[in-house]
Order: sequence, then C-alpha cells, then structure tokens
Amino acid sequence: MRSSHPWTFHAIPDLTGRVAVVTGANSGIGYVTARELARKGAHVVLACRDPGRGQAALARMRDELPGAHLELRRLDLGGLTSIRAFAAAWDRDRLDLLVNNAGVAMVPYARTADGFESQFGINHLGTFALTGLLLPHLLAAPDPRVVTVSSEGQRFAPFDLENLNAERRYRAAFAYVQSKRANLYFAMELQRRADAAGHKLRSMAVAPGLTRTNVLTGGANSGRGQVYAALTRLMVRVAFRPTLEGAKTSLYAATVPDLPGGSYIVPNGVLQLHGEPARRTREYAIRDAATAARLWQMSERLTGVTYALSVARATRVP
Repeated sequence: MRSSHPWTFHAIPDLTGRVAVVTGANSGIGYVTARELARKGAHVVLACRDPGRGQAALARMRDELPGAHLELRRLDLGGLTSIRAFAAAWDRDRLDLLVNNAGVAMVPYARTADGFESQFGINHLGTFALTGLLLPHLLAAPDPRVVTVSSEGQRFAPFDLENLNAERRYRAAFAYVQSKRANLYFAMELQRRADAAGHKLRSMAVAPGLTRTNVLTGGANSGRGQVYAALTRLMVRVAFRPTLEGAKTSLYAATVPDLPGGSYIVPNGVLQLHGEPARRTREYAIRDAATAARLWQMSERLTGVTYALSVARATRVP
C-alpha cells in the first residue's frame, strides 16, 4: 500500500502522559525514535547496553529538547540476567509503548552470556524475553503498543528452525536475516495471542530500509579491520539513506492512531529499501502462523520466559 503523500514527524500526535521504552536508543534509528517521541511529550526511557554511550546520548538529547521527560536505564539484550533486572526494576504503573529497536547485524561468530548465537540471542531471544517480562506493565496501559524492528532482508531468510542457534553452520549474513525473520514472526504471533486473549495490545513490526547507522561498523563489528571499516562506511554513505528517514517506519508504527495491530510497516519503494512508510500485507511470514507458533515455543524454552496472556475480563455494562 503506497502513501498518497509523504509522512513526516509533524504528523505524530501529542504523546503527553505516555511512557515509552526504546531499546538501543543511544544511536541511529533508536536515538531518533526516542527523541521524536520525547519531542511530542512522552516520557522516554533510553534502554542502552553501554552506560557511557547512553549517558552521552541522554546529554545530547536533553540539549536538543530542554525540558523533555527522559531517563536512562541499562539493558543488555545479550544477557537474560540484565533483561530480568531491567524488568524487575520497572517502577511505573504502566508502560504504554515498547520499541524493540536494539540489535546487531552480520557480526563475527560469537555466543551471548547465556550461550546463544549472538544475532539470534540478541535480536530475537533478547527481544522476546524483554517483551514477555514487561508484558504485565504493557497490559496495565489503556492502549499499549509494541513495535519490533525487523529488516527488509528477512524476505531472503532460509528460515531453518533446526539451525537458528548456529547448531550446524554459521554464516553471518544468513544468521542476521534469520534473526530478523524471527522478529517478524514474533510480532505477528504476539498479536495473535493478544487477540485470542481479548487484550487491547497492538503488536507491530517494521523494516527501516537501507539506513545510515553504525550497526555495521560499531560494537562487535568494530574489530573487523580497517579495510572492512572503510569499504562499509563508503557503501553506507553512498547507498543508504539518512537516519531520519530510516526512523520513519518505527515512529509511524508507534504513533499512527488508527493503525491496526499486526501491521508490518515498510518503506514503499523498490525492494522496501527507500520510500515512505506503508503497511505491507503480502509477506509470507505474516501468514505463516505454524512456524511462528513453533518459534514461540522454542523461545519460551530457551529463555525461560512465558507470557502472561490470560483471557482478559470483559467490562460489565450496568
């Protein structure tokens, strides 16, 4: 579905009083997403792995938005202990919006603190565990929303439930797109389960398109050598679009009032690489409920996190 005119940040409605968490908010798409939510009045929690970078991002954002409601909390999606600590420390009466933005991309082979292949462990299992542990706070909000950042690359994933955790062979690019397909499966299955239980929660997935961020050169990719770094920076500068454009799909999914749950928001241009945010319905993973359910069961077993999605009580009409 193509937008009839460009969608801009000016279209974001007033968010005063809403509480949001944005993971990986210290840079790139996450930073822009957090900043624009705060600009519209939301109280935004920047959930960041590195305290130093998180503090720098918080200071920068406060300089850009004096008086904004912002705070920094530490979260490492590569460790279940950190995820559980973040959720256990939640001290607000609700959570209106969770933006699952943090992730890694095409990194050298590594394992997380819990022994998971790093891209699967951080991008999918970390996101799955965090959302599940924060779910009671989301369900306490009047109109909760979860936005999970997938990738246009997920369309090319040879999704193999028997090799998601690099049980047999590791190839960085394939592991990455598999983890991003897992993000899409997760977002759609969360919506199915919320609908079945009668909850108002809306779960969305987005693909940002080719975007200039440091995900290919920072973090675990920072030690891959000068040649890799130079070539990657050149490719990003020439072929990728500005970070502001890449954040559009996340902010669209997070704030458009009448957007239905289970939406997948992508750029409407060729190959979903550039363009304005639009809802895409012709995507195999959106309809593949059987694989999504199997992935969900696997994720519960690996993380030890189960979702409190009991059937909601109907409101009695006097």
